[in-house]
Amino acid sequence: MHSTGSPDFAPGSLIVLVGGSGAGKSTFAAARWPTTSRLCLDEYRAMATDSAADQSATPIAAQIQDLLLDARLARRLLTVVDSTALMPHVRAHLLARARYWQRPACAVLFDVPLERRRRLNAARERVVPDHILLDQEELLPTAEQLRREGFASVDLVAVSSPACLEPARIGR
Repeated sequence: MHSTGSPDFAPGSLIVLVGGSGAGKSTFAAARWPTTSRLCLDEYRAMATDSAADQSATPIAAQIQDLLLDARLARRLLTVVDSTALMPHVRAHLLARARYWQRPACAVLFDVPLERRRRLNAARERVVPDHILLDQEELLPTAEQLRREGFASVDLVAVSSPACLEPARIGR
């Protein structure tokens, strides 16, 4: 299990969660890292607009994330970015910040089947429309693609059993 003292990630690492909505990224992160280590665009959108779903707040949420990301990486604090990170330019930006601060960047890839994500999504407080889930499915990178982009390591995560909604780490 990962934690700030875990040997799985070097102290001060940037950990980028990569996966579609409903894949269990936030649940996974909350079970493994303290709140202070996790940067979440949904939370920043909610702070700006009272709605995590208000995509018009994404630019300001990203600015908040960048300020906190730089503050944490400058202090060599393990930092987890909890967003979909499905767009290559988003990952490139995060990798650039890690390089600037000379910190290792690690990806945690949530390769959860669409039907499972649909079920998990339906149980969420904020349900993402199905057409977005489908679009996200097309954007999911492979572990090899993430390595080519520059991530030092890629952990793969999948739902641990058909009866369990909590994803569990299955390996690198």
